[in-house]
Amino acid sequence: MLEAADLPAALGRIRRVTGLPVAFGGLVSADGRQMRLTDFAGTATLALNGLIVCAGNGLGGRVVTSARPGRVEDYAADPRISHEYDAPVRAEGLRAIAAVPVAMGGSVLAVLYAGTREPIAVGGRAVEAMGRVAVRLGTEATVRREVARRMAELETSAARGLPGASAREWEDVRLAHADLRTLAAEVSDPELKARLQQISGRLVAHRPGAADRNPLSPRELDVLAMVAVGCGNAEAARRLGLLPETVKSYLRNAMRKLGTHGRMETIVTARRLGFLP
Repeated sequence: MLEAADLPAALGRIRRVTGLPVAFGGLVSADGRQMRLTDFAGTATLALNGLIVCAGNGLGGRVVTSARPGRVEDYAADPRISHEYDAPVRAEGLRAIAAVPVAMGGSVLAVLYAGTREPIAVGGRAVEAMGRVAVRLGTEATVRREVARRMAELETSAARGLPGASAREWEDVRLAHADLRTLAAEVSDPELKARLQQISGRLVAHRPGAADRNPLSPRELDVLAMVAVGCGNAEAARRLGLLPETVKSYLRNAMRKLGTHGRMETIVTARRLGFLP
């Protein structure tokens, strides 16, 4: 699930981290058979705009089918790729090009390219840097897909999480709440992070005024949400990208703020006050 602004932002990052003058990319069709080049940074012509790249053809098509990075020192002369797209590549004046896949699960969602008009090989460090940009994009797409799944379940889970609901139904709500807070900890996009926190907050929204009187920081709530579904300190740290000692520190802070003296008492108190589902 890539959004309209994702590719332009990624291309800007690629140019910054590689120093290469040209970057471009496109989304792969749902059936994985082709890709259309739609976004460009540093190009001098419209030769590549809208180009349809079939899976397996050219450098990008090979990346689509292999789901692995690729690079050529001189595109039009490289014997390792097919040459259906030599004309638009020549028209843009590109020689050395690297391409990396944006993957989600086992599928390639998009391909990001970077290149230069000189026949100088794109180095391994540049390709690795491009790969990191692609991984970040794929991770955020994966998170969005999980958010969409959780949102689809949210209304049902929240409705079940009312007084009189069964213990199993309450546990479903708590697991959803913990998962959403875990996802929020993994993303770097501030808008997506805020959206995830907003969604997780809806699972405790049936406690009137809870948010207004909550003394706990977002990170302290993250830790309590993990503890509430049975995570130990090490597992909570892994899920939240923290050190176990940091988790202990947040837990101690939460106990001090709530006036409690143990993990279970802290969780029970947080639930009673409406800070956790």
